[in-house]
Amino acid sequence: MIKERQTMKKLFRKDKERIVIPKSVQDAIPVKAVYEDGVFEVEKGTYSMSMRFWDINYAVASREDKEAMFLAWSEVLNSIASNVTAKMSIVCKKINKRDYEKLLIDMQQDEIDDLREEYNQMLVDKITDSSNMIEELYFTFTVQKSNVEEARKFFHRFSADLASHFSQLGTKSAELSAVERLRIVHDFYRQGEENGFDLDLKEMMRKGHNIKDYIAPDSFEFEADYFKMGDKYGRVLLLRDYANYLKDSFVSELCDLNRNMVLSIDINPVATDKAVKMLESVNLGVETNIANWQRKQNQNNNFSAIIPYDMELQRKESKEMLDDITTRDQRMMLCILTIVHTADTKEQLESDTEALLTIARKHLCQLGILRFQQMDGLNTVLPFGVKRVAAQRTLTTESTAVLLPFRSQEVLHEGGVYQGRNAISKNIILVDRRQLMNGNCFILGVSGSGKSFAAKREVINLVLATGGDVILIDPEREYSPLVNELQGETIHISATSDSHINALDINKDYGDGANPVIFKSEFVLSLCEQLIGTGNLGARQKSLIDRCTATIYRDYITGNYEGKPPTLQDLHAELMEQTEPEAKEIALAIELFTEGSLNTFARQTNVDTDNRLICYDILDLGKQLMPIGMLVVLDNIFNRITANRAKGRNTYIFIDEIYLLFQHEYSANFLFTLWKRVRKYGAFCTGITQNVDDLLQSHTARTMLANSEFITMLNQASTDRTELAKLLNISDLQMSYITNADAGSGLLKVGSSLVPFTDKFPKKTQLYKLMSTKPGEGA
Repeated sequence: MIKERQTMKKLFRKDKERIVIPKSVQDAIPVKAVYEDGVFEVEKGTYSMSMRFWDINYAVASREDKEAMFLAWSEVLNSIASNVTAKMSIVCKKINKRDYEKLLIDMQQDEIDDLREEYNQMLVDKITDSSNMIEELYFTFTVQKSNVEEARKFFHRFSADLASHFSQLGTKSAELSAVERLRIVHDFYRQGEENGFDLDLKEMMRKGHNIKDYIAPDSFEFEADYFKMGDKYGRVLLLRDYANYLKDSFVSELCDLNRNMVLSIDINPVATDKAVKMLESVNLGVETNIANWQRKQNQNNNFSAIIPYDMELQRKESKEMLDDITTRDQRMMLCILTIVHTADTKEQLESDTEALLTIARKHLCQLGILRFQQMDGLNTVLPFGVKRVAAQRTLTTESTAVLLPFRSQEVLHEGGVYQGRNAISKNIILVDRRQLMNGNCFILGVSGSGKSFAAKREVINLVLATGGDVILIDPEREYSPLVNELQGETIHISATSDSHINALDINKDYGDGANPVIFKSEFVLSLCEQLIGTGNLGARQKSLIDRCTATIYRDYITGNYEGKPPTLQDLHAELMEQTEPEAKEIALAIELFTEGSLNTFARQTNVDTDNRLICYDILDLGKQLMPIGMLVVLDNIFNRITANRAKGRNTYIFIDEIYLLFQHEYSANFLFTLWKRVRKYGAFCTGITQNVDDLLQSHTARTMLANSEFITMLNQASTDRTELAKLLNISDLQMSYITNADAGSGLLKVGSSLVPFTDKFPKKTQLYKLMSTKPGEGA
């Protein structure tokens, strides 16, 4: 028993520090030295580092998925070495309203500024209604080493191992630099001044400035049961008593207070061999107490006495814990749960404290106020890596894992486009496709679910707020009013239209660094095969087409792409001049589309294809022209994409009823190639369709959907839901968000995140009328 006590003393010794009364605000911050890579020396020979890890969608996962996540989280906790003290912190903070001001669109002093004002007002309303609270998750690890180099090497090995466990959990982690760690405590100490953080560590070190001066609050006043930090009031609470049974929602409910707060769980893993010895000693002590009690009863001739309940409970619990550690891969962990919350007034602080105590009581736990330990409690709860409160509770791995930090994923890309509100956290969703591995997108949903509305909302944001170009393919003529209002260009394509697009348009960037004619020749071959019929072009015919294509482009390219590019009529004329009979056959086969009544793509382009918002209206494109028309439109779009890349400009392509393109082999293949290639050109494709089941019948479309990092799923038909669940691994609970969902509500897949969302756009606006397709609501 003496040895076990010595073991416990060793565990606590590394947390024991000489008591020093701080003489200044800076002295109250428990950091001795800061290293640029993020390592802090918190006490002589004691070093800490922090990692951030990201949330997962635990709240909307199925029961099976929750069990898998719980076990994976237990593995993360089990991977913590016994010579490391870990601190898991949840930092809840209000989003500064000034951060949202960046979302508002600047006025351009043009004819559509009124739409910008209307869109800004919508954003302000959404921001006001949102919770404006975000949760950031951190792990801080503390270890005792003889010098910082040894600590640094240990942390690098340890964090790499931990990162692999986080990847199995379905999330990612990253080590924090010194600036990132300092920002966390700066934002807590100086609430309301978050945007003022601009720390240049090297410059401060060069000048010899104290970093604590930069992050410290203006003042600290520590009272018996609360503290005052600048003009904010704060209080540190400790979880004193744990319930025998605790729900996995306990921590998330505590963090729902909608106040700036930090919740931390300090975890001291005990080496398994030492834990077994300790528990065997405890078991021996319990059995000895029971035997002594029974001996006394026998001496009093009470031979049928029942062992008291508390002794029997001690025996059962100690045996269970020993079994857990020896047979169920559990570890013993010494834990402390502390919470610090802040408020603007003392009255608000008291009210918030009572709310937290009530939540704890609901779960049969007891939170207590740390009395005369507020400074020690504050330094313990913040992610410095110190532990100044001696009130540890012995738990197993699973008991610790129940204190889950996960709830729901947030998507708040800096510079992102508004995509609705998170249905769980009520925060707005901002997506920047440029930050994804590929920014291609699908918008899926039954008729009336809000597909076109979602696409138009994004188009409006892109046109009003960014410098990128937007190109639409519109088979139902429903985008024209919006395009016209945004000063865009609508191109009506049909056999009888006065608008013409030259199928052979080309620019010097078309070849992606190689000879553009090589790539254009491949397109012309596909075009001719589409016109003549699949399989009707042999090697001789293809060679003739390639020769004629190179010939008609020669003058245009040598003239540095000045003047007018060749047309299909020029190709027809060049074929007629060839001596081979096959050339005459090809010319005759394509004559209908070059000299005949369907020659709309054989003339020079006579529309403004340089407008930054272009809509290709293909409603009147008949069955004969549809296959070639889609090829020409896609090639024209590719021309624009390559030209924009040379200018450093993004291009966004929206294709409504995209399933129409998959009905034709060549347009489907061209689109598939475009989907794979456009990312490196700074372009992003969006496919919109309600026929998800039909779409998934195409292997090409299925591959495109599976490889799209951004998918908007609105209300789905039953067959479509089943197919999507298989393809995207959607749980039953997540499926409920796309089952009988209201218009504008559903699921967003952003990278690896699946986020339920809602989007209720204000109806009494000009923008709503431009976007709505409901009868009587449109412009």
